[in-house]
Amino acid sequence: MRKIIVSEFVSLDGVMQAPGGAEEDTEGGFKYGGWTMPYWHDDMGAALFEEINQADTLLLGRKTWQGHAEAFEPAPADDPFAGLLNGLQKYVVSTTLKSADAWRNSTIISGNVAEEVRKLKEQPGKDIYVDGSSVLVHTLAQADLVDEYHLLVFPIVLGSGKKVFPDGFYTGLKLTDSKAFPSGVMLLRYQPDRK
Repeated sequence: MRKIIVSEFVSLDGVMQAPGGAEEDTEGGFKYGGWTMPYWHDDMGAALFEEINQADTLLLGRKTWQGHAEAFEPAPADDPFAGLLNGLQKYVVSTTLKSADAWRNSTIISGNVAEEVRKLKEQPGKDIYVDGSSVLVHTLAQADLVDEYHLLVFPIVLGSGKKVFPDGFYTGLKLTDSKAFPSGVMLLRYQPDRK
C-alpha cells in the first residue's frame, strides 16, 4: 500500500500558516507570513527535492493547490523543481472548485475525502505527498491516514496561526530520522505509533 507523507514547515509552537510570503494566507489576521525566509538554506531545498522525488502524487487542499498552480504551472520548462511538481499526478480536495485546469495532471476530490484517499492509497504507485493544506491534514490525521510526518521545524515562535494538528487531537509518534541544517532548522521525520 502507498504511504501518505505529510511534509510541513512548522514553527516551534506548531504553526504552519503562510511560511512562504506575507500575502500567502492572512486568514484570522495572521501577520507573520514569510516567517521561514530568514532561516532558509539550500540544503533544505535539496532535502525537499529528494523527498518529493519519492512520490508520484500530490494531494492538496484547494488553497495550497491554487498557490502551487500559480507558482509552478507557468514556470520555465528547465526549472527542475517546477518540472518535478508539474509532472506529478495531483488531487485537489475542494467543494468549491469547478475545474482543475489551472494545473496540469489535476483531479478534484469533492466528497468522502477519507474514503477517496483510502482508495488512492490502495492503488499501485509511489508515495502520496501532502504539504500546506491545514484543513486536509487535519482530516487525514483524524482518519488515521497519515503514514509519515516530515516536519521542518524552524527556530521561531509565532504565537498564533493554523497548526499541523487539530485541537483536541491525540496521537503518539515515533521519531524515525532527524537532520539539522546550518540555519538552525531541524528536519524531524515521524511515524504514527499505531500500537
